[in-house]
Formats: sequence, structure tokens, C-alpha cells
Amino acid sequence: MTSSVHGVLAERRHQLILRALRSGGPAAVTDLSGQLGVSPATIRRDLVKLEEDGLLTRVHGGAVADEGDQPFAEVAEVRVPEKDAIAAHAAAMVQDGQSVLLDIGTTAYRLARQLHGRRLTVITSNLVVYEELADDEGIELVLLGGMVRREYRSLVGFLTEDNLRQLHADWLFLGTSGVRPGGQVMDTTVVEVPVKRAMIKASDRAVLLADAAKFPGTGMAKVCGPEDLDAVVTNAPVAPATRSSLEEAGVEVIVAGEVHG
Repeated sequence: MTSSVHGVLAERRHQLILRALRSGGPAAVTDLSGQLGVSPATIRRDLVKLEEDGLLTRVHGGAVADEGDQPFAEVAEVRVPEKDAIAAHAAAMVQDGQSVLLDIGTTAYRLARQLHGRRLTVITSNLVVYEELADDEGIELVLLGGMVRREYRSLVGFLTEDNLRQLHADWLFLGTSGVRPGGQVMDTTVVEVPVKRAMIKASDRAVLLADAAKFPGTGMAKVCGPEDLDAVVTNAPVAPATRSSLEEAGVEVIVAGEVHG
């Protein structure tokens, strides 16, 4: 009995440690032991275990979280100028009167911010896109149904996929956690993959929005191959091998804004 209770407590502590690291960056053993009310020795054991599981990296006197499948709020403030350069270019590709599918994630949200005042239909399962455009009366807004993933501000599941089978869009703007050298589009979250695939099927043109950090980025789950894309909009030159894989598949690679220095 005691060992199973101990297991639950340790697991809860591990979650709290990861949350503290992800929201505030590196954390010291002493801070964590104070926050969680356990001894520094216990925290050190937790950090060893979490490092073995590949969830964090120990640094002198503490730890930093490794990038995994991060909640929306943690990713939303990362590389904003790069995402905005990409989003501005993507917004200019769309003509008034067209329909646009916007993917889950933060780059699609940056794009939604550039669509104010346009006469468009926007279809999305991204709750932050919905909140951004809800009061813009020029935009016909279609929210896909599904299971709410609160921390990721998205709707997923078979209801979302079913909705997409009944819809058609001129454009899809897709996000990713990583693009492999062969041009495969990856995701860290298996549950989002079927929704992204259904979005590709429901659209005439699929455009991947990927800042330079996404080459090669992260992710074990394959969303699609380069043959499913029409264009990639990024903010810096793409490695020659990846670029040629994309171009051989007929994908236009667009650099929205050179990053110097």
C-alpha cells in the first residue's frame, strides 16, 4: 500500500517539477524543495529519474525542461517576430472572398491576427484563432467541433475529423513541430495528426508555416510527406537537402524575411 501511494506522490511531484520548469525556465533544487515541501535529496532523486526519462536536463544545482509537447501558452511567446514575418506573407497569399483553414497551434494564431478587416471565411479548430476573430464581422467564422484540449487551446478527435469531411477550403495554413530533411512534416502530438491530415484533404492548397527552428525541429508522428504540400513559408534559408526534397516534390519554398546576424 505504502509503495503505491509513494508512487502516486512521486508522479505528482514529477508533474509539478516539469510544470515549474516549463513555466519559469531553469529551477534550483532548493527552490523546488521549498515549493513542494520535500527534502533537497528527494528533489535530486526526482531530477535523476526525469532526466533518465528524457524529460529534463540537469544543470549545476537544478534543471531545465526539455522541449516536448508544450501547452499553447508556453509556445505562444516564442520567436514571435519570425512567426509574424511568416504570417504577414501568408496573409498576402489569400484573396478576399476565399476560405481559409487554420491549423491548431501558435503560428496559425499569428496569421489570424493579420486577417482582421478582410472579407474571408475562416475554418478552424484553434480556440485562440476563434477568440481572435470572433468579433470581426467581416469574417465568416466556422468553428470545428471536437474534444477540447484545454492546455493546447484546440479541438481534436473524430468529431473534428467528421466536420472536416463536410467542408472544403481554398487554403490550409498548417503548423508543424519539425520538418525532416526528406521533407516529411512531423508533430509531437499523435492525437493532432488525424485532424491535420483531414485538413489537408479538405483544402485545395496546403501551405506549411515553419520558422527556421522547425528544420529539423522535433516530433515522432508523421503528418504528411512533401507531396501533400503546395508551399512552405519560412523566415530563413532552408538547408539545401531539405529544400531540394521539397522542390523535387513540387513544393514552392518561400523565405518571408531574411534573418541576419
